[in-house]
Amino acid sequence: MARKARNSDVNPSLTTMLGTPVTNASGQVRGRVRDLAVGTGADAGKVAGLVLKTRRGLELVGATGVRQTPSGVFELRAEADVRPLRQDDNFILLRQDLLDRQIIDVHGRKVVRVNDVDLQWFSHNGDPQDLRVREVEVGLRGAVRRLLKGALPAQTLESLARQIPARVIPWEFVDVIEVDPARRVKLNIEHERLAQLHPSDIADILEDLPAAEREAVLTTLDEEVAAEALEEVEPHLQVSMVESLTSEVAAGIVEEMDPSAAADLLAELPESRSEAILEEMDPEERQEVEELLEFREDSAAGRMTTEYVAVPQTATVGDAIQALRGFEGDIETITEIYLLDESEVLHGVVPLARIVLAKPETRLDVLAEPRFISCEADAHQQQVAELFDKYNLRALPVLNNDGKLVGVVEADHVIAFLRQR
Repeated sequence: MARKARNSDVNPSLTTMLGTPVTNASGQVRGRVRDLAVGTGADAGKVAGLVLKTRRGLELVGATGVRQTPSGVFELRAEADVRPLRQDDNFILLRQDLLDRQIIDVHGRKVVRVNDVDLQWFSHNGDPQDLRVREVEVGLRGAVRRLLKGALPAQTLESLARQIPARVIPWEFVDVIEVDPARRVKLNIEHERLAQLHPSDIADILEDLPAAEREAVLTTLDEEVAAEALEEVEPHLQVSMVESLTSEVAAGIVEEMDPSAAADLLAELPESRSEAILEEMDPEERQEVEELLEFREDSAAGRMTTEYVAVPQTATVGDAIQALRGFEGDIETITEIYLLDESEVLHGVVPLARIVLAKPETRLDVLAEPRFISCEADAHQQQVAELFDKYNLRALPVLNNDGKLVGVVEADHVIAFLRQR
């Protein structure tokens, strides 16, 4: 006969189970429930057993080895196997490892604290044997249940708690944040759902976490995702996050950042730390960042990126499309393509929209703006902001004294400057 979930009004919570006496068949108390051990991997969410506090210490009995009596206590079945809890048991202990811990609510895009855990019995032939974690409570209901436990009869307390709207996260959507690697249980963190969030949402989550937990989350993300999120974090927190990483890990993330953002970040670090990270970076990315570090932070060159798309002055629309396909930077930031001569002097700017609408054989210099706005590398960032405002720019090419294109200031660079003001 298939297993069926028992009615929800008899499903327990972690709070109601903790401290419950466990007796043998003759009614003698063997111990009290101290914790619940939950499986990982293929058994994720399944309660492997009840951790009992007995005269012998902490012991583990399988969830199928007990039954709940009408009086509310647990009675050991005749076949129950009770053994000492071992340090190498690969379980998550709900009270020790989850209660009061911070978790990531990927749906609410924020960090929340676990106040209680809701469980569910599943029956086999009418006999409840399989206990599973259903959801975690992150709202007032779980907090009230824990606060008033012992002060009110169990049924009265549960009736009161049920009147409070639930704020829960289904167990399959819970990402536990590992903080201390020395903890008895090493949790297997999966942040696939977190990585699917917008970088700004991930940045908000990182900013809400304590320092040690930021590192735990940041290092589980793909380097590209981590870089995008780090760029959205407040500058002073960027520094503290990178300081907590090894130079090798930090270099992998910094390499994926926009060169301008990477240079701004490294400029805020102690010189020895910045040099150590640069040493770990690939030569090409390192050279780009080192060149930007030479410029004043409040100048156009200090705000620009060296990731842009440029083609020869004689190029066609087809050439431009090939250049776009080979671009390894953030393609979403590209709004125009730059026409250079053999000396890399800028001769024209072509809006991307005109390229999309033109035939492949069309020469780009025909589509170029008749006049384009640019600035010198040492122009002050305030002047750059004024140019964006006056001419309604999407991007601003930055030229050296010889008219050569050395970088591009993008709109989000100006927004970042204005936000800092």
